Amino acid sequence: MRTFAQFEIIGRVGKHKDVGGTLRVSIAAEYGRKDDRGDFQSKPYWNEVTIFNENVAKWVRENTQPGDVVRAFGTVRQTQWENKEGGTEYGITMAAEDFDNFSQDERRRQARKGDQDQ
Repeated sequence: MRTFAQFEIIGRVGKHKDVGGTLRVSIAAEYGRKDDRGDFQSKPYWNEVTIFNENVAKWVRENTQPGDVVRAFGTVRQTQWENKEGGTEYGITMAAEDFDNFSQDERRRQARKGDQDQ
């Protein structure tokens, strides 16, 4: 039996950051809710995904920008390292293997509509 741990995030791009041979992309997922008065209260949660595949990283650099609505999909791994005091630290790496840009699709639709209007 094959086992795995996966993630999927649909949210808005914050920043791209090159780190070594990888690209890290921050993505905000919105978990807003209505307060007691019925007003919507925004509550974004930021997640950072790491892209190890150079072809995917290149595509993301060239085809996404801050504010775009994207979907990142990939595997989750627990990591550990030794801190300066000699203790063990733990973290999670979300390794994105697939990346889609929903905003890019909308820009294309708008561009086609503009071409038809002329």
